[in-house]
Amino acid sequence: MKHPRGGHVLVVDDDAELCELISLRLEARGMKVTTALTAARGLELLEQEEVDAVVLDLRLEGADGLEVMGQMRARSPDLPVVILTAHGTIETAVEAMQRGAYGFLTKPFQDHELVQKLLHATERSDLRRELADLRRIVAGTTPERLLGTSSAIAEVRDRIARVAPSEATVLILGESGTGKELAARQVHALSRRASGPFVAVNCGALPPELLESELFGHVKGAFTGATQTREGLFGAARGGTLFLDEIGEAALRVQVKLLRVLQERRFARVGSTVEEEADVRIVAATNRDLREEVEAKRFREDLYYRLAVLPIVMPPLRERLEDIPILATRHLEQAAARNGLRLPQLAPEVMDLLRSHSWPGNVRELVNAMEALVLLAPEDDIRFEHVARMFDPPTSSRAPADAVREEEQDWLSAEGELPTLREARDRFERRYLSEVLRRSKGNVAAAARTASRNRTDFYELLRRHGLSPAEFK
Repeated sequence: MKHPRGGHVLVVDDDAELCELISLRLEARGMKVTTALTAARGLELLEQEEVDAVVLDLRLEGADGLEVMGQMRARSPDLPVVILTAHGTIETAVEAMQRGAYGFLTKPFQDHELVQKLLHATERSDLRRELADLRRIVAGTTPERLLGTSSAIAEVRDRIARVAPSEATVLILGESGTGKELAARQVHALSRRASGPFVAVNCGALPPELLESELFGHVKGAFTGATQTREGLFGAARGGTLFLDEIGEAALRVQVKLLRVLQERRFARVGSTVEEEADVRIVAATNRDLREEVEAKRFREDLYYRLAVLPIVMPPLRERLEDIPILATRHLEQAAARNGLRLPQLAPEVMDLLRSHSWPGNVRELVNAMEALVLLAPEDDIRFEHVARMFDPPTSSRAPADAVREEEQDWLSAEGELPTLREARDRFERRYLSEVLRRSKGNVAAAARTASRNRTDFYELLRRHGLSPAEFK
């Protein structure tokens, strides 16, 4: 959509008359203006509309303008924000500019001052948008971002905006499916290494000897099958970011070498004594409680403290249910586009059902659910029954323990017939999972270890049987 010649400006001020006055002045100069009387509404509009610049009051009712600006820039790091205040001081102006404000004006202000700042700001936004479009055409991809208006995800965006510019190691914590890799990519995108490569590896997907070679590379003859010298991921990520997903799964021998890299910023390929510089920024992630792993001697304490310099905690979807409409709509659009299908609409009662689901698989489960719904109802809008069938078995109002006891009495049919082997196995599996969750008091990490399954598989089992860990806590 073509923007007005002056760009689109969002005005956030709790003075309705001032908002109206600014709107009239800016619209007379050819700008499109949207107004918000609260910080929450302003942040919501930023998620819904493409904005070129923001005019933001420093003292909003119930909110600090500089904190609101931080949240806005966490959503859109290059967004120009002009601060307005009736209480201007040099110290406040300096702080605002240090925290990324594009401009600072004291009320009452001259119209031409505000207009000139916004014209410059929106021109810069147009250039930046054109450059981003060119980059997307070249790359063939559109960058994803952390969506949502909840305070939980806003805190994550703010944290990312604060830690990204540094060179410090970042540890991203959270359950499986919460978007840890997406957060890592945003740390990279906002860092000084953004023009360098982003290289990711799942530490739990490879055996220790293969992971070591994959990370650090090897020389010819280092082991059976090493027929040629190979650069590892530390070399491939040179000048950029190396994302170590599921770092809690890394074997102790690999942990030792990672510790040395973090301490000395140097490494040697497998089979070599020649050290190379590790010119990479490390971002690690795990769904395990690393402190528990340290106590159990499965994870090195010194490595943990090296990694956990700047931790970011990804909230589970059940703690940000207000974000489900935005997430569901966006991923439904993407699923329809991927499959070349018409975009169906979600009926209002569907949103209520989506919000009532426990989402043990978090955003990843929601993404998969939207993909399934597009395929299940390609010629129709998505109604309650489509979603209810997908959540099979449907969410029950019975307590899990009660449901398990009922199943124990239900091996035989009314006619005394035995169930099929598959039915019996499914019943046993559900009872087993419920008992493991009960004994671990809903701690998924502990329950998965008891069942000798990794957490991703364990969550998939819970989803299949309609079990929520939260109900056992």
